[in-house]
Amino acid sequence: MDPIISDITTQVVAVPLKRPFVTSLRTVKTAETVIVKIKDSTGKVGFGEAAPNVVVSGDSTESILSAINKTIAPKIIGKSLSNMEAINYLVDTSMVHNTSPKAGVNIALNDLICQHYQVPMYKILGGNSDQIVTDYTVSVGTTPDMINQAKDLVSKGFTTLKIKVGSESEQKDVAKIAKIRKAIGPKVKIRLDANQGWHAKQAISAINHMADLNLDIELVEQPVLAKDFIGMAEVTKNTSTLIMADESIFSTEDAIRLINLGGCDIINIKLMKTGGISNATKLNTIAEAFGIPCMVGSMIESSVAVTAAASFAAAKRNVKYVDLDASMMFSSNPVSGGLINQKNIIKLPNVSGLGLG
Repeated sequence: MDPIISDITTQVVAVPLKRPFVTSLRTVKTAETVIVKIKDSTGKVGFGEAAPNVVVSGDSTESILSAINKTIAPKIIGKSLSNMEAINYLVDTSMVHNTSPKAGVNIALNDLICQHYQVPMYKILGGNSDQIVTDYTVSVGTTPDMINQAKDLVSKGFTTLKIKVGSESEQKDVAKIAKIRKAIGPKVKIRLDANQGWHAKQAISAINHMADLNLDIELVEQPVLAKDFIGMAEVTKNTSTLIMADESIFSTEDAIRLINLGGCDIINIKLMKTGGISNATKLNTIAEAFGIPCMVGSMIESSVAVTAAASFAAAKRNVKYVDLDASMMFSSNPVSGGLINQKNIIKLPNVSGLGLG
């Protein structure tokens, strides 16, 4: 008989970060997240995670618990895992928005299916590779603090840094990045993430100034407000540096609209934005059809969700950039197993599913 979804449980965990994570949108000292477990009629358990982020997805811990336990679970308990198309439809249409709880459920379901096929998730999703190279994020702080963070990360083997900007004036951001570049030298790649912190004219001025200073910025992520698609297009068209959309794109509809406006060169796919692996696959396919490469990133997520995101990133040829340092920021991870971090390399275990538990 086909395995049947028999039970769905949620558990809230709170884990201190090794150091506060600071962006132009928020400061996180302790990561609170929701671990999702889906059990089937054979006794197998799939793991997922739904990470709250009220300033990006709008999902809080409380809303995630309600969405999964009161709305999503009743619709899919008793359904056969052999019909994932129908289950995905039930989850996606169970309520509008609420992408993080949908992602937590979808990750757990995909973990279960991979366990039944007895293959690692990265293989069933495409199998392009079993390892990826990630950057590491430098949090917002004083210039000396950010320089110290950057030098420490380089000493630990990271060859690409993502540096947060947008919390001050663009002139101060440029000056700060210039000092960081001087401190770490020319060989380390620098990516910038403004987290919607600039408006279009500020972004164009700052990005072009950094180009004039030969700071060699690889890409700039979400320079303007998520809803400002016209602003994204203005920045993309008036700078030579690659522009990546993050908060602007949750769905395939968002991607098609922004791409048609010429509003980005790269798309950052996050499972918590798309609602899980199944929709992330659709988004990557759309981007690839338009010749747009993707990054795979994450919110502040534990090794559960990051292992799923890393599996997706490793599986897909169109994923050219990776920003999956989140679980390294945790002082401990709530579930054992999963991905293996070796400096800037993420290796995926050759075990069934996500290898968690």
